[in-house]
Amino acid sequence: MGTPYFSVPILKSLVQSTHEVVAVYTRPDRPAGRGRRLVPSPVKRAALLEHIRVVAPDTLRDEGSVRELAKLKPDLVVVAAFAYLLPPPILSVPPHGCLNVHPSLLPRHRGPSPVASALLCGDTETGVTIMLMDEGLDTGPVLSQKRVPIEDEDTTGTLTERLAEEGAELLVGTIDRWLDGTLTAQPQDEDAVLYSGRITPHDGRLDWSLSAETLWRQVRAYHPWPGSHTSWRGRRLKVHRAVPLPVESSCPEGTIVRVVHSGSSWIGVQTGKGVLGLRTVQLEGKREVAVEDFVRGYRNFVGSSLESQL
Repeated sequence: MGTPYFSVPILKSLVQSTHEVVAVYTRPDRPAGRGRRLVPSPVKRAALLEHIRVVAPDTLRDEGSVRELAKLKPDLVVVAAFAYLLPPPILSVPPHGCLNVHPSLLPRHRGPSPVASALLCGDTETGVTIMLMDEGLDTGPVLSQKRVPIEDEDTTGTLTERLAEEGAELLVGTIDRWLDGTLTAQPQDEDAVLYSGRITPHDGRLDWSLSAETLWRQVRAYHPWPGSHTSWRGRRLKVHRAVPLPVESSCPEGTIVRVVHSGSSWIGVQTGKGVLGLRTVQLEGKREVAVEDFVRGYRNFVGSSLESQL
C-alpha cells in the first residue's frame, strides 16, 4: 500500500524478493496538468509494469473494503506513504500484521512530513524505521531501524530518495526475520516523541526577520514542494538553493547585499541574524537561474528590498 515515488523502490524490493506481491493498493487517479487528465500514482505505474493487480479505493472504512482485502488472503501488508490511515478492521486482516516503512527514526518525527521536519529541526541524521502498525499515527512498535546522515546539500527531495532506497533494502530482511520469529517488536519511547505537521503552500514564505540558519533549513525542507518564496517588486521570487553566511551588513532585514566570505563575493539577503547567501533563484514567469546570472539581467537587484509576504 503506497502512493508517491517513495513507495516505488520499496515495491520493487518486494517484487525482487522471494515473496509474492498479490496486489498493490494506492489512491485513485487524480487530474493533473492543463488538460486535467487523470494521472496514476507513481506506485500504480510501477505495479502495472510488473503486471500486479492494482486496487485504488476511495476509502478503506467500509465493509466492502475489508472483504476485498480478505479475499486476497495476504499474510502480510506493507505500507509506505499510503494515502489513508488503516482502520482496525483492515489492520486485523493479515495474520502477520501490517508493516510500515517510515522515513524517520521513530518516535522522532511522527506524522505526515518527517523528512522536511528533520531538515527544519537541523538534525544531523535521520533514518528509516520498519514498524508494526497499530491504530495510532506512527505509534506501533519498532521492528528495525537504519540511521542515515543528513548532508548540507540535502533537500526533502534528495533525502526522501535516499531513505526510500535504504527502506527498501532494510524491509526484506526485516520481513524474513519477522516471519520466522527471530525478530521482536520493541515499543517506542513515548518520552522521545516529536511530531511533524502537515505542510501547506503558505509555509514556504520566507520571513527575513528569522536567522540565515533557519531560512537555509527552510529552503532545503520545502524543496521541491511547496518551494520557498519571497516578493520582489510585486512579483514572486523563489529561492531554490541558498547557504547561511556568518557575516552581517548594516542594511535592514530583507535587503539584497553583496558581501565577502572566505575570500569569495556573495549575493545574499540580510536576515535577523547573518546573511542568507543566494545560489539559484526564479522570478515569477521565468526559469531557475544562478543568482549571478539573475543580477546581470536585473542590475538594480542588489541594494533593493525583498518582502516577506506576497
